[in-house]
Amino acid sequence: MLTPGNWQKSSFSGGGQGDACVEVAHTHPHISIRDSKAPTRATLTFPATAFVRFVEALKGRSFTG
Repeated sequence: MLTPGNWQKSSFSGGGQGDACVEVAHTHPHISIRDSKAPTRATLTFPATAFVRFVEALKGRSFTG
């Protein structure tokens, strides 16, 4: 179960209330993400390995899968 303490947001989440980003929760063996502006709405959940590959691709790094 995801509780408020499970969610983390980036230090790059912007000014104000810091709600201009996504939040991430590690729920072994999965990663869940949600919109910080609408935390009570649906979350997306991925296998941790797939999420890591996704983030690496966003960073422009190459990987093999």
